[in-house]
Amino acid sequence: MESATVGAAAAGTWTLGDREVRRLGFGAMRLTGNGMRGNSDGAPIDRARAVGLLRSAVEHGVNHIDTAAFYFSPLRSANELINSALAPYPDELVIVTKVGPGRDPSGEWLTMARPDQLRGQVEENLRQLGRDHLDVVNLRRNQMDSIAEHFGALAELREAGLIRQLGLSNVGPEHLAEARAIAPVVCVQNRYGLEHRTADANGLLDACREQGIAFVPFFAIAGDRREAAADGGHDERVIQVARAHGATPTQVRLAWTLHRGPHVLAIPGTSDPGHLRENIAAGGLELSAADLDRLAAPQR
Repeated sequence: MESATVGAAAAGTWTLGDREVRRLGFGAMRLTGNGMRGNSDGAPIDRARAVGLLRSAVEHGVNHIDTAAFYFSPLRSANELINSALAPYPDELVIVTKVGPGRDPSGEWLTMARPDQLRGQVEENLRQLGRDHLDVVNLRRNQMDSIAEHFGALAELREAGLIRQLGLSNVGPEHLAEARAIAPVVCVQNRYGLEHRTADANGLLDACREQGIAFVPFFAIAGDRREAAADGGHDERVIQVARAHGATPTQVRLAWTLHRGPHVLAIPGTSDPGHLRENIAAGGLELSAADLDRLAAPQR
């Protein structure tokens, strides 16, 4: 499909709290060389190219950017790149970050932050992004049975004006219920895609829809390859649908994600300007009922 003429608006919109965002957003992790793993999975792209990529995303209508202070490599920080590229920020731009896990300056992962340490993580994001408040902060659960103390600490920071809206990441339905008893939740960010559909099995996807909460998959286009680039192998179902539409397999995966419900957003990340345009164009790809049935068939 033609990627140059389709903007992020084609994917439609959803509301995060009091902010309307386009359902096709941008994930900043890959700008630092797959920062979740330090820098072991690829070198960060040139700084000027990263800044240009972020500006291009916004120029194509993206107004929802996902990031974290722990997305960094020895040479790049995702938050710093966002600040350099986009500040002063457009009024309609919503930046979503996450707290909970942390990394020391060398890149080594630390234990999950204690509830009393979350303010420091929030302030670190504020400094790096150059803001006096954060639009949305997701609590990233890390092997905790209960998130009440941590989410309660973030709710206090919301009351103090440091955070506008709260979300969750890597959670189950029980954690969502626990959090909603403390403060409103505007989004849930979990791993989800054609090959990993736990949110269907445990009812979380439907629960978010029923409660008006955005469901935001990560690794939606990488499949089982997680942080790996999205240009690897695809199964025959995806390839067949892509050929029928003159689209790429990655575009089909993104379109399938958006077809899972009006509350489902997508935050594909890339360090390639061409892939950025393809990803944004996927918001305009309409899949038929037959396409969706084919993609739902068992993998061969």
